[in-house]
Amino acid sequence: MTSQEEPGSGIPPHVLSKLNPDFVQFFRDVLSKRPRDVSIEELRAHPERYRAPTAIDTSNCERVADYEVTSEDGAKIPVRVYHPDPEKHGDGPYPVHMNHHGGGFVIGDLFTDGRLCLSMREAGVVVVDVNYRHCPETVFGKAFQDAWAAIQWVIDSSTTLNINPSSISVGGISAGGHISFVLQHMARDAGLPLKLCLASVPPATDCISFDSPADSLYPSFSEFANGPVLPWDRIKYFGQSVFPPEKRDEIRKMWPEWWLAPIKAPNFKGLCPTFIRTAECDVLRDEGEAYGLKLVEGGNKVTIKRYLGAVHTMMYLPLDNEQRKSYDEDAIQALREAHGLAK
Repeated sequence: MTSQEEPGSGIPPHVLSKLNPDFVQFFRDVLSKRPRDVSIEELRAHPERYRAPTAIDTSNCERVADYEVTSEDGAKIPVRVYHPDPEKHGDGPYPVHMNHHGGGFVIGDLFTDGRLCLSMREAGVVVVDVNYRHCPETVFGKAFQDAWAAIQWVIDSSTTLNINPSSISVGGISAGGHISFVLQHMARDAGLPLKLCLASVPPATDCISFDSPADSLYPSFSEFANGPVLPWDRIKYFGQSVFPPEKRDEIRKMWPEWWLAPIKAPNFKGLCPTFIRTAECDVLRDEGEAYGLKLVEGGNKVTIKRYLGAVHTMMYLPLDNEQRKSYDEDAIQALREAHGLAK
């Protein structure tokens, strides 16, 4: 029996040959045994059963506090605020980084990026983790309004939070990266200079509404459509909640086209510095990098890093994984540089 035929592997040979061996073992031991594509009702009733293995409750950690932000339509949005250690980073006021978790605009919560937020605050920044509203309970597009409201709340609460409102960065993973792309355009248009957009494995198109992988203009979408993480059937699963066929046209009419597909934004000039992190073995790799090239064409400062052998969820691997360590170190360094902080 060959390695790609081992029980629970489910990894096509052309993908298996590219993957980091540590991930392959983790996939076989852990990820391949987790339930997939459960009903929305089950997800909402028992979120603890379906969170990533690295998700943690940080609400009782030191210098972590929960607040609520009021969105444009009056909805209350939970945020969790992480302050750095004053013995290491001084008494503030601190720069602030706005984080937005992934999950296809359908799943995710304040547990999802807990470890990442604890890590990022080691840069000497306050991290604000925004639990924007999800589909299908809330129509697609509201997440961008929630995220923008959180930025306004941070600015208005700068004294209470002990932050510097002139030193704000945004970022996120997957759907959260999409949100951060939209935010950097909104901020530019509003005259709010951001220090950095830190987007990881981001979609830059409306791929979640596609009918098949062939709808994508980017080769990675078909190449990894049957990969071990975020395969096409997973994207289609999210799409059923985000863009149900009977409401697709209605949703598209509600928002600017570039909210659905940031790569179609009409103006790429004057945007904040951006660090885009992609995974080699990810369907979204090419469109994320293509968005970066649009930023370059617009005259912006851009860094693109492709993590070789990595998958879409590389940031949720065990803490002793070398790719995970590199991911955390890159985020800390990028935030320090963007906000002008000493090592």
